[in-house]
Amino acid sequence: MRGSGLRADDLAARLAALSPELTKLNQGAGQHGVPQTLERAERVTREAEAVRVEAERLPERAAETDHRLVSLRTRAQALTTRSGQVEPVLSELRRRFTAACWQDLQHVPDLAAENVEQAEAKLAEARAAREEQRWPDATALLSTARALLNTTDEAVSAAGDRLRRLNAVQKDPEQEIDRTRFAIRDAQRLAMAGRNTPTRVTPARWTRPWPGWSGRSPVWRAAIPTTGTS
Repeated sequence: MRGSGLRADDLAARLAALSPELTKLNQGAGQHGVPQTLERAERVTREAEAVRVEAERLPERAAETDHRLVSLRTRAQALTTRSGQVEPVLSELRRRFTAACWQDLQHVPDLAAENVEQAEAKLAEARAAREEQRWPDATALLSTARALLNTTDEAVSAAGDRLRRLNAVQKDPEQEIDRTRFAIRDAQRLAMAGRNTPTRVTPARWTRPWPGWSGRSPVWRAAIPTTGTS
């Protein structure tokens, strides 16, 4: 272990903590009782075996930590680049579509910048913990950094996905209408399963998603359930 440059101070401390138990085992069952001695022997054996397994895995754990550090650092850099592309997407959304289509995305640039900054700070702390071979701390810090980057990835992707979705609807609104009708119909079928009284369905007008929109159908309609009996 030392030849590989890896330390196992925490594992050594766990073994040292077993010394009082080993002393009692050496004193024998005559002094501490047979059941207690057998139970103590099993407990010490389990803990010693757990320490041995962790010690054998230490080189693998170090390599895994190094890999995650590099991977997450690369991902943070990539997200920084992608975050810079969000503002142009938001600008196009504001220009072409109503506020309801993009208001919930306004916070994405600031959120992305803040999260990436926090993730990079956690990665720096994880690097320090790895150098000091504080493996549990390094693992926890890497998990925090990964969660921050996951949140950022989802937020950044949402802006581009929104624009692509709206472009698709604008190009072929009838397809979106049909898809929505099918979804409502399926939801209605599930909601009515086992009911004796059917739910009346009435048409409802949908708000246009952008100024001046008009599809092949003069009115964007979908069937939605309302309470009442037929």
